[in-house]
Amino acid sequence: MNDAMLQTILLVVMFIISVALTGVILLQRSEGGALGMGGGGNNGFMTARGAGNLLTRVTAILGAAFFVCAIALTIAGNIERGSGSVIDADAVGSIAIGAPAQPQAEQPAATPAPAAPSAMSLDELEASLPAAAQPAPAAPAQ
Repeated sequence: MNDAMLQTILLVVMFIISVALTGVILLQRSEGGALGMGGGGNNGFMTARGAGNLLTRVTAILGAAFFVCAIALTIAGNIERGSGSVIDADAVGSIAIGAPAQPQAEQPAATPAPAAPSAMSLDELEASLPAAAQPAPAAPAQ
């Protein structure tokens, strides 16, 4: 199975679980009285205890399925990434030494590499500025 297809399937399943979890949570009776809108009496659907137990179990199952799907989606997203690290031992060594990470093969002398344009140094850049743009020397402190 293709990794992109697996991720798409997991995303669709995650969306369905999220919508179902939201619906089940909204069906539950409020017990906290946060806004004074707690459900009262028997609605005729089930007994209060039976409905509470069923919705609690369904919520727990959907919550567990949500977490399992999230973990599976994370694993599926990291399959192609490989085991290379951003801070690779070769890369750190090349930064510290200033040499390339992988030794390059010798190129034949018949095909010289084109010369790369060199960047201007700070002194050359300051010298190329017009005289009016250069700052005036600071006055000596008294």
